[in-house]
Amino acid sequence: MAENQDGRILSLHVCVGHFEPMKDTDSVELITGFGIEGDRHASDHPSRRRRQVLLMDKETLDSFGLEQGQIRENITTSGIDLAALPTGQRLSLGDDVVLEITGDCEPCAFIEGIRDGLRAEMEGKRGMLTYVTQGGAVKVGDAIAPA
Repeated sequence: MAENQDGRILSLHVCVGHFEPMKDTDSVELITGFGIEGDRHASDHPSRRRRQVLLMDKETLDSFGLEQGQIRENITTSGIDLAALPTGQRLSLGDDVVLEITGDCEPCAFIEGIRDGLRAEMEGKRGMLTYVTQGGAVKVGDAIAPA
């Protein structure tokens, strides 16, 4: 990431239940090795470690005409090119949190339900999955940058 980029957290969303609307919030607590407190996807089970927190950038959402939280991301960012980050890259959020990129999020059938053809259009562009390597609180407006 170039030094002049100003990565920020624009919005935070918690999945409270399967097919339930995402809960928008101003702050969340991330738990090391577990995920976002209160999120249905939070788990320390080895099969879920790769998918603890989903990041998506507003720039990509805008390119598809989508709203923040619409693709069920947990953290919407701005000013950081998430798609350019390699697996294993660590990101610092706010004062304490560190996430590790575990890979891109493949578009699922839910995405097709937003708009016909969107699943194919978003291939390789649905955001980045992460693992919480260091927990703590983050809030809307906090910085996000490679660690």
